[in-house]
Amino acid sequence: MNYPIVDCHCHVYPDKIAEKAVESIGGFYDLPMFYDGKTSTLVEQGSAVGIKHYIIFSVATTPAQVQSINGFIADTVSSSGGLMTGLGTLHPDSDNIEADIEQIISLGLKGVKMHPDFQKFRIDDEKCHKIYSLCQGKLPVYLHTGDSRYEFSNPDNMVPILEKYPELIVVGAHFGGWSCWKEAAEKLSKYKNFYVDCSSSFDWLSADEARELVRAYGADRVLFGTDFPMWSHKKELEAFYAMRLNSDEEKKILFENAIRLFSIEI
Repeated sequence: MNYPIVDCHCHVYPDKIAEKAVESIGGFYDLPMFYDGKTSTLVEQGSAVGIKHYIIFSVATTPAQVQSINGFIADTVSSSGGLMTGLGTLHPDSDNIEADIEQIISLGLKGVKMHPDFQKFRIDDEKCHKIYSLCQGKLPVYLHTGDSRYEFSNPDNMVPILEKYPELIVVGAHFGGWSCWKEAAEKLSKYKNFYVDCSSSFDWLSADEARELVRAYGADRVLFGTDFPMWSHKKELEAFYAMRLNSDEEKKILFENAIRLFSIEI
C-alpha cells in the first residue's frame, strides 16, 4: 500500500555537532548508529522508502540548552518545506518552566520530547509535575520509556502520572517500555491518554510479539517511528509490515494517528 508514512521519532542535530551527538548516543546504548543525525540524511534516507513526513526533536541535557534547541528545531521545521513537524524540549531543573513552555507554543512546536535516562530524572519526580500540569490539554508529552538498567522511566513510574493527569497525552516511546515491553503493556495499556510508538523494538521482538503489543494498546494508540539516526528506515518498515496487521491498523499507525495527535498537514 502506498501510505503517506509519518516517521514520528527522529532525533536531529545541527550539522556541526551531529557526529559528536550521534557518537554519544551510540556509546550510551553500546550500539552502532546507522546515520549521522543530520536532517539532510533523514530526508534522503526516509524519502527513499516512501516516508512523507517527519516529527523531529532533540533533547536538552541541561536547562541552559532548552531555548536554543527549541529555536533550532523550529528553524529546521520552517526550512523543511512542510516535510517536518517539531517537538520542543524541556528540562525539569529549569528555573522557568513557564517561559520554556511559552517559547515552545510561540514557535509553533507541537509537543514536548524528554528523555529521562539521558536527562537523569524519574518521570514521577515531584519536579516534573509542573511540566505535566502546564502541558495537560495543550501539548502532548513524548517520553523515552523503559530500560531495565535504570529506574527513571519504567512502567511503575508512569502509572501515577497517567492517573493524576487524565487529560495529559503521553506518548511512551519503544512500545511504552524498552526492554520491559510485556510489563509495560500489562500496566499501561488501560490508560486511554497513553500512546506508544514502535521505535527501537523490532530487533528484540518477534513479529508475533510486536503484533500482540499493538493489539494490547490498540492500533489507534500506536505510532510508527524509526528512532533516527539509530536504525535503517528500510529495515524498520520491513519489520513493521512483517507484523501482518490489517490495512486499517496499518493506516492508523503509519499516518492517521500522527496526523490527529500532532495536527500534521501532509
